[in-house]
Amino acid sequence: MTSLSYARCADEIAAQGRSLGAAVADADMSTRVPSCPEWDLAQLLRHVGRVQRWAEEIVRTRRTEPVPEDFFPRLAEEEKQREDAGALGPWVAEGAERLAETLRATDPATPLFSPGPPGSAGFYARRFAHETLIHRADAVPALGGEFAPEREVALDALDEWFELGSLPFHFEVHPQVRELLGPGNSVHLHATDTDPEARAEWVADLTGEALTWRRSHEKARVAVRGPLTELLLLVYRRRAADTPGRPPTKVLGDAEFLDFWLERVAFN
Repeated sequence: MTSLSYARCADEIAAQGRSLGAAVADADMSTRVPSCPEWDLAQLLRHVGRVQRWAEEIVRTRRTEPVPEDFFPRLAEEEKQREDAGALGPWVAEGAERLAETLRATDPATPLFSPGPPGSAGFYARRFAHETLIHRADAVPALGGEFAPEREVALDALDEWFELGSLPFHFEVHPQVRELLGPGNSVHLHATDTDPEARAEWVADLTGEALTWRRSHEKARVAVRGPLTELLLLVYRRRAADTPGRPPTKVLGDAEFLDFWLERVAFN
């Protein structure tokens, strides 16, 4: 269960979209994005704008099946109107606000097609709050800025990452994920810059026949201790645990297994 309300998630989509748009104002759109090495800023922003509009189409039309095949070609026509690099930031902010407004006008329990549970509008609110957050984490450092999400948003983003990463369908789509399972296999993340009441510790339990997780303080095959934002960027593979110049993140135990786990459960 998300710790952010449905309304808060919708608000975060809009806020993160505005922040992303503002961050890239006047930027060189050919700037490479180190955390997404195949993309420059223009490609990153086009991706964000496209998936926002894809989600908004599903929610607004109450689709219970995937969008039609001609959706993205039609969207390409809209993109042509944003060929000027300076228009991409506002286009992303506009898409975020449009999605947020559509979600606010929709009951969170409305059944919809979605690539993950719960198959309702609630999925899109939470997923796109964090989708936009993480892509802002791609753009801001690429331009020399500092990414600093709010604590409660980062906490929920990590919860959601563990939830999505533990879904059984991963075994079907990526059979190599099963290689993670085995006696004693576990990973513990511990945020060192939060208050105790935040319970900012996570355990990925890989000892059984399924991928499971929980908020807990436990010994594990490998543990990572560091600031909350660094842990979030670590699991999304935006930043390594030993990145020079970053706040200290300490790996205790089997560092090779940590790398193996991150490689197998990677998404987004």
